[in-house]
Formats: sequence, C-alpha cells, structure tokens
Amino acid sequence: MIVATNRRATKTWSMLGDVKRKPSPYEAVTAKFHYHFRRDPAPFEMDPETPLNKWYLRNREGSPLQLDDWEQFRDPHKLTYKDYVATQRDRETFVDGLIDQAEAARVARQLSAGWVASLRDIFVPLRFPLHVLQMAALYIGQVAPSSFITNCAYFQASDELRRIQRIAYWTKVLSISHGDELAETVTARGPWESAPQWQPLRKALEELLIAYDWGEAFTALNLAVKPMIDALVNEQLAALAAANSDQFLAALLTEFEYDSRRSQDWTQALVAYAVDRDPSLRVVLDNWLARWQPAAKLGIDALAPLFGGAPSPLAAELVSDNVASRYANFIEECGLTVHTQTPA
Repeated sequence: MIVATNRRATKTWSMLGDVKRKPSPYEAVTAKFHYHFRRDPAPFEMDPETPLNKWYLRNREGSPLQLDDWEQFRDPHKLTYKDYVATQRDRETFVDGLIDQAEAARVARQLSAGWVASLRDIFVPLRFPLHVLQMAALYIGQVAPSSFITNCAYFQASDELRRIQRIAYWTKVLSISHGDELAETVTARGPWESAPQWQPLRKALEELLIAYDWGEAFTALNLAVKPMIDALVNEQLAALAAANSDQFLAALLTEFEYDSRRSQDWTQALVAYAVDRDPSLRVVLDNWLARWQPAAKLGIDALAPLFGGAPSPLAAELVSDNVASRYANFIEECGLTVHTQTPA
C-alpha cells in the first residue's frame, strides 16, 4: 500500500535571500550585522541630528565609494573569529619557539654595538607607525558598510597588535643586554617626533588618522601606506637583519609576512568586488591614490638612508627601489595605478 506523506519543503535562510542552500558558518556569523547601514531616517535610534548619526551619514553613506549591495563581498579566507584564533594560535606557537631558542642561545648578547645602534634608529621606533596602522584598521572596521568588510579590518588590526607586541618584547630583551634605555619610551618617541628621517612618514600617518571617509581611509591604509610599510619592515628590514648576522630578527619579521599577505588578499578582493560592479569606482580609488601613494613613498624614501648606516648596509636606493617594485606589483594586481609625483 502506498502511503502519502506530507513533506515540508526545505526553506532557505531568509537573511541571505532566496539562495536555496544552507548558509555556511562564515555567513551565519557575519551576514547583515550592520543593520544600521542605510537605515531611515538615521543609522542609529537617536535624533538624526546627533553627532553620531551625522558622522556615519557623512563618512559612510556619503562616501564616494558606494555600491547598491556590499553584502555579497566575501573575505577570500572566509575567516570567522574561531578560525582566526586557531590560525594565529599556530603562528604564535611558532614565534614563541623562535623567541625561546633565541633567548636560550643568548642571541641578543652576541649582537654588535653597531647593529644595536641601527636597531635603535630603525627597529625601536616602529611601535608608533604600527600603532597607527592598527588604529586606522579599527576605524575602517567601525565605519565599514558591511560586517564582511568589518571582520577583515578587525582581524587586520589584531595582526598589527601581534606585530607590535612582539617588537616591544624583543626591544625589552635587547635592553637587558645593551642598556635599559633601549626600552624606555623616550628612546622610541624621540626619533618618531624629532628625527628628520621619520617625519615624512609621521606626517602621512597622522593625516591618515583624520581620513574619516571610510572609502578614503581604506584606500589610504590598505592600498597605499600599509603595503609600503609592510614591504619595508617585513622584507627590507628582515634582509638588513640577515646581512648583520641577526637571524632571529630576520625570521621574526619574515613571519609577519603571512599577516601582510592575508591583508592584501582581502584588499584585492574588495577592490575587484567594487570595480566589477561599478567600473567608475576605479577612478574614485585612483583619485585617492594620487594623494596617498606619493605621501607614503616619501615616508619610505626618507627612512631608507638609515639602512645604509648599518655595519653591513643596504643602499638607500636599493631599499627604496625594492619597496617600490613590490608595491607596484600589488597595485597592478588590484588593477589600479601607481602615482609617482611628489605631494605638495
């Protein structure tokens, strides 16, 4: 005997629309969390004239970087908080091993006075520019139009904190062997505030902190300033360390390259997502890059001569050219333009 049964049709998850599939864990914990984006009459449940509402309306909804739908953007790595923590736990275990080996071998004590002097000029002040990269990424995450973008920016900010913490720790280790003053705040702050080599980068980064339009902030940070700084620190400073028999520092800085590549992956994906849906946005991005690329390059070029002062130096021109070449490859992969003119 045939028995008729009533089966309920499988329903899609309404949050994603009529996609006829089960959402992935990544989508389930990320999609449409920014309920306040383009919400009438104002983003947040306050008077539309409150400073908070006006801020978002001006710098997010009012940004030239606009699409009808940001919710279809996806992080190429599809990271959730759980995934990110698991991935970085493994990387941190590796770094812990590097540091344990270096401390057991008393590597810091074996460094020459000349190399330590170079570290004082180049390495120790890095906490300041890297904190700016962290703060800017947090701001982008705060004002981004989609939580898919916000998560990428927040994970990037966490990457910066990881780099800052490791640099701070090794600075303290160096101070134990080469003088307490190496770890004092004034030792890092002095060059950042006063040394002529640091001032062009400082100017660019402090201006980045007042780039409030979310699209300009994203462009300035992820498409101009950060890629150049990452190339200088993770690649050129690592090469300088290796040339001066500091294999530990070379390995430590190279480790941060994993984070840098992940940042560039989601940056390229977001640019492609925007430009594919509205080709006119390429002009918007290029117009911002025309301002921020030369400013960032000026900062890198001013620091490059410090690499020539190490006991086993890297020529300033070589450092600048290597950073420029790597940066040009990244920007070309994004389908954007390299602007070389010096900012006024």
